[in-house]
Amino acid sequence: MEAYSNKEVVLRTHGLSKKFGKRWAARDLNLEVYRGDVFCFLGPNGAGKSTTIRMILTLLTPSAGSIEIFGMDLHKHRGAVLSRVCGIVEKADFYLYLSAYKNLEILGSMTRRVQKEEIMEALEVVGLTSRAFEKVKTFSHGMKQRLGIAQALLTKPQLIILDEPTAGLDPQGMKEVRGLIKELANEKGMTIFLSSHLLSEVELVATRMAVINRGELIAQGFVSELLDKEPIEYSVQVSPFDSAVELLGKLTWVEVLAAEDGKIELRVEPGRASELNRFLVSNHVEVLSFYPHRTLEDFFLKITEGTSEI
Repeated sequence: MEAYSNKEVVLRTHGLSKKFGKRWAARDLNLEVYRGDVFCFLGPNGAGKSTTIRMILTLLTPSAGSIEIFGMDLHKHRGAVLSRVCGIVEKADFYLYLSAYKNLEILGSMTRRVQKEEIMEALEVVGLTSRAFEKVKTFSHGMKQRLGIAQALLTKPQLIILDEPTAGLDPQGMKEVRGLIKELANEKGMTIFLSSHLLSEVELVATRMAVINRGELIAQGFVSELLDKEPIEYSVQVSPFDSAVELLGKLTWVEVLAAEDGKIELRVEPGRASELNRFLVSNHVEVLSFYPHRTLEDFFLKITEGTSEI
């Protein structure tokens, strides 16, 4: 945590609020996102996440409050700020009968002339080099999501904002997008701000998080500090199955509760879920899905205990 005390605040909001009629979609939000964060904006559907993201991207005008990005007031320095920011707030949309390469060439040219090398580099980062010249209509939903991120990379952003980036994906697609998010932060030095209603996603990718409900911020901080201090039970699907069961039996901080029908039920010491995932992958076990039994509703009840409502 001390390392964060001297870190640059990339995104800060002061009392950020948005009212639609008599309803507050977001109210008095004070967020802080540091350089290098994978910052997850967590909350149930309808909590105000998308409204907040649209205000940050200037797609909506706040009813009150202010937004500061890279130390500059967004309202006063919109052009300078947004030239360093890229946001994906809807599902990625492309010309389906054109190739991935041609799509990036056309979409990239809307802001500047992009070079072939830049397009191929972006495709390489998201793992689509081998499909560069295939029509996008043949791509899975997860591949289209990754192509959307490749499009974002063409602008050379320092801050990427993603609204529900794994929504609608199958377990493999979710795994690919999560891996890409971590790579962008860890290897490319980008700051990632993503919204989600999935607590399991937060545990696997985020360094810091904020929890919003009914438009109000109810918690913010390091993921490891905010999540439960008690052991957590997980359901894991892996391949090869027998090898994974044998490996897990050697870990003193993991208890195998059941292993059948291709699924392993585990109890893991608090704060070690990511370590477990890395352990399996480093031992050549493919993690197909990794979900905690704890629900988002349970988490809200826990962190709002003693309040009048959640």
